[in-house]
Amino acid sequence: MAFAQSKVTAQGQISVPAEVRRKLGIGPGSVLEWEEDGERIIVRRAGRYTFDDVHRALFGKKPPMPRTIEEMKAGVRQYVRRRHARR
Repeated sequence: MAFAQSKVTAQGQISVPAEVRRKLGIGPGSVLEWEEDGERIIVRRAGRYTFDDVHRALFGKKPPMPRTIEEMKAGVRQYVRRRHARR
């Protein structure tokens, strides 16, 4: 049984019900991804970090040097902590 419904306008737009917005943690400007899975369509919040964000976090502006998986994970963690630090 569906827990929320939306109507599609003549222009193909929909409103996302408040309970779905809360559950997905989305608001104005959020991007949603639509994925086909057989007979179903899955809608989810799009990832927050682009490839460029991750690349800058790991390598900065200098050419990339070979790194281990542990070093890359540490770089991503450090970048996310700095970006989301409470001020």
